[in-house]
Amino acid sequence: MTSPATAGPDRDAARVPVRGLTVLYDARCSLCTFLRDWLVKQPQLVPLELLPAGSDRARERFPALDHRATLDEITVVGDSGQVYRGSAAWVVCLWALREQRPLAHRLSTPRGAVFARGAMLAAAKWRETRQGGQWGGRSYDVGDGWTYHPASGWTYSPPGCDSGTCSTG
Repeated sequence: MTSPATAGPDRDAARVPVRGLTVLYDARCSLCTFLRDWLVKQPQLVPLELLPAGSDRARERFPALDHRATLDEITVVGDSGQVYRGSAAWVVCLWALREQRPLAHRLSTPRGAVFARGAMLAAAKWRETRQGGQWGGRSYDVGDGWTYHPASGWTYSPPGCDSGTCSTG
């Protein structure tokens, strides 16, 4: 067990505890509504409130958010103003669930984050094609090192330092 003096600031639950999370999801997306239904059925350690992204209620509760962006990727807002997007939002949802908290801790490691990011990109691509996007089965490059190849699936190649602008330490 780590003493409070050695714990990192991101783990300072005593200073900024999370007592509730609001999950903004795309109510027009069948995958999103399936996951919403799954989340509400799970035993929760931290209460989850689920609101349709872009709804009047969401806009009233969180006027500073970019509500158009909340329709593009899952967004979770903590009761102290914390905002999580994309794979971090999904990990914090799992963290709020009693039976999924150990998985959330594994996904919050560097190696687990790569897996979580890949899963989120796959879900985003599925959503895009279900909403009328034209993919066509070719290679798909998202520009952050992730590429989807139909024959081999998602791969990650970290950006190189050819430009000389990378930090060396």
